[in-house]
Amino acid sequence: MMTNLFSMFDPSTNIMNFSLNWMSSLIGLILIPYMYWIIPNRFIYLWNKILTTLHKEFKTLLGSTSHTGSTFIFISLFSFIVFNNFMGLFPYIFTSTSHMSMTLALALPLWLSFMIYGWINHTNHMFAHLVPQGTPSILMPFMVCIETISNFIRPGTLAVRLAANMIAGHLLLTLLGGTGPSLNMLMINILLITQIALLTLESAVAIIQSYVFAVLSTLYSSEVN
Repeated sequence: MMTNLFSMFDPSTNIMNFSLNWMSSLIGLILIPYMYWIIPNRFIYLWNKILTTLHKEFKTLLGSTSHTGSTFIFISLFSFIVFNNFMGLFPYIFTSTSHMSMTLALALPLWLSFMIYGWINHTNHMFAHLVPQGTPSILMPFMVCIETISNFIRPGTLAVRLAANMIAGHLLLTLLGGTGPSLNMLMINILLITQIALLTLESAVAIIQSYVFAVLSTLYSSEVN
């Protein structure tokens, strides 16, 4: 039962053994020509406003010691994830961010690069992070173990949080939609209202999870400076 239930999230459309489902992640490239219009449309005004707000917030989180332009990687990360999350809400479009292979591929290289940069350039600072300020001497060995474990599971928590939130809503929509043919007219109307409400909730989740992923990545980056 569980295999059939989750099989709808597996890539299945292929030509010459090349999975076309993952091509949905590249459809966002069609939005790039909008940026070169002589007269920007409302979508571009809205998107520029969002990016400007994110830039200011990420700049604050990174602090004054951050490198110039370091916010752009996190803004690009947010844009990529939020686009893929929204594409998955359309019928018959594959949700790439519901797969651990996609989310872990985003989280692990980022975390690994932060760790390598921090331990090479700011070794004493990284050691200081292992023991929170004000920790009693007797608890220091335990705090080092706890902080080390929490540091190592960061990419996993980032990846699982995004994938689980995206797959949960889609799974609920699919399960409710599958009961439609066996319901009477009144229950179908109630089901439609419920599905619309869930789609609205999923739209909010798509934005929130993208924002959480980008903000946590920014905070992990700020710790190594």
